[in-house]
Amino acid sequence: MTDPYAGYERLTFDRPEERILRVTFNRPERYNALDAVGHRELTYLWPKIDADPDIDCVILTGAGRAFSAGGDFDLIERNMQSFDHLVETWKEARALVYNLLDCNKPLVSAINGPAVGAGLVAGLLCDVSIAARSARITDGHTRLGVAAGDHAAIVWPLLCGMAKAKYYLLTCDVLTGAEAERIGLVSLCVDDDALQDKALEVARKLARGAPSAIRWTKHALNNWLRMAGPTFDTSLALEMMGFASPEVREGLASLREKREPDFPRGSPV
Repeated sequence: MTDPYAGYERLTFDRPEERILRVTFNRPERYNALDAVGHRELTYLWPKIDADPDIDCVILTGAGRAFSAGGDFDLIERNMQSFDHLVETWKEARALVYNLLDCNKPLVSAINGPAVGAGLVAGLLCDVSIAARSARITDGHTRLGVAAGDHAAIVWPLLCGMAKAKYYLLTCDVLTGAEAERIGLVSLCVDDDALQDKALEVARKLARGAPSAIRWTKHALNNWLRMAGPTFDTSLALEMMGFASPEVREGLASLREKREPDFPRGSPV
């Protein structure tokens, strides 16, 4: 029988136990940053999992020292230079969120090390998010010079409240796993060396539970996020608009040069 998860370039798959699929961001030399290939693979994986009768739970994690360091610089630059590529990214970013919400299987994230961008989207939209104590979580959008689009407006205020959401999304300050748990951004925080075992323990509990009851409960709860769809669509459109701004040019240059950004003043917005 053909393996439905063969042929992926940026994701690897294994089955730590029967009916549990583990998905791993696998670009450790780049801290699992997502290029165009990885972004596309991550976006369209979830309908396949949704339709897989042999899977009852999924674990999402990262290889090496990071969960995922967000979109790589080449992907960002491509969005800045090509309208067609920008539209493609917009469609994928929107589909990623809704595909995660619509996947009927329970999802568990094991967040290790840096977690930013599209990888963080998937990590926080999993049904149970477990962070290592030393995890470093940041949205990162305004540091780059674009609006916080991907997922933040749809889920951060619901998880940790508007005051905390605004603080961390506007400043891009970094949260440790322990602080993310304290404010309610993630479900659990555990010691680094216990992360994978804890994720498997939770996945095992979900995989052995009543499948329909768990999936229908997830579907109903995710309606809180679906109701925020117009807010999400607005934030994502504003993020895409930002790729035409001088702010993102300075943001990307400063990240590449590992310096503080000097964003232009006097915006007409």
